[in-house]
Amino acid sequence: MHLTKIESKIYTIRGVNIMLDFDLAELYQVETKVLNQAVKRNIKRFPESFMFRLKVEEWEYMRSQIVTASEQRKRNIGLTPYAFTEHGVTMLASVLRSEKAIKMNIAIVEAFISLKQFALNYKGLSDKLKELESKYNKQYKDVYEAINYLLQKDKQETEQQERKRIGFKSDDS
Repeated sequence: MHLTKIESKIYTIRGVNIMLDFDLAELYQVETKVLNQAVKRNIKRFPESFMFRLKVEEWEYMRSQIVTASEQRKRNIGLTPYAFTEHGVTMLASVLRSEKAIKMNIAIVEAFISLKQFALNYKGLSDKLKELESKYNKQYKDVYEAINYLLQKDKQETEQQERKRIGFKSDDS
């Protein structure tokens, strides 16, 4: 399974990376109903920090954003999907024990790790760019101030020379 396919099924809700029950069921090649039954039989293994139900508003928003979510029309309208955090996905390995489930679990955990590394690298790159920007902006600010000073000085000298002289004038001038 390609990491990019798995990564495309990882969403951010409530500031947490999650995977939805129907996406996990597809990856594990089981029905969503079977996955959810296995979870319900072992519900003590899934505290809220591992798994939670999406709120209706969150689900509606996701359905409008995700093509595969719109395919969930058969789903009971009164029930929103379960969202599994990284820890919840890891816990699924102890609930779904098939060889396929174990291999898929490893791939999914690797996808979560890959996303974390990307986020860390992105933050590091972003911080470095901000540092360079502030450093060079300060240097260029000094240059701009010097140029503006010289331009203002030239403008003032020109204005001084062009202004009409007042006061006593002799015939010599």
